[in-house]
This record gives sequence, C-alpha cells and structure tokens, in this order.
Amino acid sequence: MVRSLARSFFLALIWLYRHLVSPLTPPSCRYTPTCSAYAAEAITKYGPWRGGRLALRRIGRCHPWGGHGYDPVP
Repeated sequence: MVRSLARSFFLALIWLYRHLVSPLTPPSCRYTPTCSAYAAEAITKYGPWRGGRLALRRIGRCHPWGGHGYDPVP
C-alpha cells in the first residue's frame, strides 16, 4: 500500500515536471530516452526506491561533460 502510494506520488511529480516545467525550458537532455521518461520507466519497473535511485544516478550523469546517446533502463 505504501509502496503503491509512493510510486503514484513520484510518477505524479514527474508528470507535473514533464507537462508544466519542461515546456518552459529548451531541450537539454543528452540521453535517449529523456531523463524524465527514464525516471518514469525506472519507477514503474523497479518501484519508488530502487527506481528513484536509478533516476537520480541518471540525472547526475546528464551534464555537458557526462555521457550521451541511448541509455535504457536496465
């Protein structure tokens, strides 16, 4: 029950970011799929805690000196 609520909460935050914040900024993600799509997929697949850790690691790598290209959820 708590896991399901946490998953829904984090997915709702990602939805808000993708639909309200992201359109206001220029595209800047260096990876495919985008960091927000990666986070949503990771949380859906692995749950809020492990998926959240994967998403944070990915966001930490998304900078000008980081990697780029196709990087799917493991």
